[in-house]
Amino acid sequence: MAAVIKVENLSKAYQLGDIGTGTISRDLERFWAKMRGKEDPFLKIGEVNDRAVKGVSDIVWSLKDINFEIEQGDAVGIIGRNGAGKSTLLKILSRVTAPTTGSAKLKGRVASLLEVGTGFHPELSGRENIYLNGAILGMRKAEIKKKFDEIVDFSGVDRYIDTPLKRYSSGMYVRLAFAVAAHLESEIMIVDEVLAVGDAEFQKKCLGKMGDVSNKEGRTVLFVSHNTVALSNVCHSGILLQNGEMALSSDINTTINYYLRSGKSLTNHNYSWQNDDGLIAGVFEFKSIRLKKLEEDQVGPEVITLDNSMQVDIDFLILGGGHEITIGIEVFTSDRVCVFKLASDSVKQIGNYAASLLIPRHLLNDDTYVIDVYAIKSRSTILAGYKGILQFDISEVKRDENWYSKWIGVVRPQIPINIKQS
Repeated sequence: MAAVIKVENLSKAYQLGDIGTGTISRDLERFWAKMRGKEDPFLKIGEVNDRAVKGVSDIVWSLKDINFEIEQGDAVGIIGRNGAGKSTLLKILSRVTAPTTGSAKLKGRVASLLEVGTGFHPELSGRENIYLNGAILGMRKAEIKKKFDEIVDFSGVDRYIDTPLKRYSSGMYVRLAFAVAAHLESEIMIVDEVLAVGDAEFQKKCLGKMGDVSNKEGRTVLFVSHNTVALSNVCHSGILLQNGEMALSSDINTTINYYLRSGKSLTNHNYSWQNDDGLIAGVFEFKSIRLKKLEEDQVGPEVITLDNSMQVDIDFLILGGGHEITIGIEVFTSDRVCVFKLASDSVKQIGNYAASLLIPRHLLNDDTYVIDVYAIKSRSTILAGYKGILQFDISEVKRDENWYSKWIGVVRPQIPINIKQS
């Protein structure tokens, strides 16, 4: 299938502070380089766009050397932290702004929804803006008229369709804008993080429509969102941007998992922890917290698979105080969705103790997990606790041949579904 979007060596630089180099001679040097078709000499000292780090250059690369191709009918999720360059990329693809270097080639008409009310005029009514937006996309009046009733019905703002848009709420703006972008005959649909403005019912409606646009109508969708559940439901593939550079291009679930794990120091072997930070003077002390897999297998000790059971071992010391102390363990996915929460029986006597928790094989799905451990006094007050003290990956070494893609869900129990002929 032919590529409808082809991006080659795409970069976009912005100047911080005042526009200009600061001196007339450098401004003339930049102008002369541009006249000769040469690269701006001051871009060579530009820095990557890491907003958390104070830089020394006033030139930053919002995007740097981006390369990818998107085929017709594909739904692509673009992921990244704030400031990663997602919106800049979409603005270049929508021809709102031009790249500094490189190129972005698109085949077909583009319907863009980059922010609330993009391409709409606030003084015109909803009806007039539908025709205006369609004309901007290159649609003939007859084509727009044919789709008009569908657009109004989908948006749910038919009562206000002849009211000027300046009197619409932000949610009504988004409803009408998305309805126009989704129903007009464009080959490429670009949606930035605007659906968050709409209510939950309309967001669900929009996600379903984007799925239909890609799967049933064969149109290409680019979707920027921080909602990883929405991305996994709508998109087939994903692009991860970090500080203006492309960190990963893969299937959507792999891209989301990489994004959620980025910034964390996660490796895949037995974890242990031991120090004096768990000391509550004269009352309680964590001595060590460990995670180990129990079965030996061919993949080696550094990999935990679906076939492995694991054990959490906790050594602690009660020094005094006469309190009833409970050990609490919470297991979360990498995006902090709670898998389960458990609490031990209470203990009170002074002395050394060992607590253990067995996580059976085929319970957790292929994903990244973190474990929180707490010591709780009288089932209400936390004496000591560690958030994310244990971190581990579970890998599916061999894909199930009877299943077409990654299994969804947090848990993956082997519970048979019995079928018999009735």
